[in-house]
Amino acid sequence: QVQLVESGGGLVPPGGSLRLSCAASGFSFSTSSMSWVRQAPGQGLEWVASISAASHGVLYGSSFKDRFAISRDNAKNMLYLQMNSLQPNDTAMYYCAKDTKGSGRGQGTQVTVSS
Repeated sequence: QVQLVESGGGLVPPGGSLRLSCAASGFSFSTSSMSWVRQAPGQGLEWVASISAASHGVLYGSSFKDRFAISRDNAKNMLYLQMNSLQPNDTAMYYCAKDTKGSGRGQGTQVTVSS
């Protein structure tokens, strides 16, 4: 079955950077578009970014385009999210998923931005 395992979260000061990783298995990763979504405390899921199967197309939510970068390595079945200039309102659980609504997402990785 679909398994997505996120990692790389942690505590970072405002202005800092993190790189999230997602290990995928149980489906044809190399032919699937993938997404990152997040959920802040007490709020619903928010779409962050998506990438096409062969990385030809990437899309970002309006709050992330200039700070975050989504990428993938199909040879390793890995999805990544490079996050720069992090701010306290980026504090959330981050998930990789098979679509923009968070389908098939894993357990998530917590990102906390605080001084």
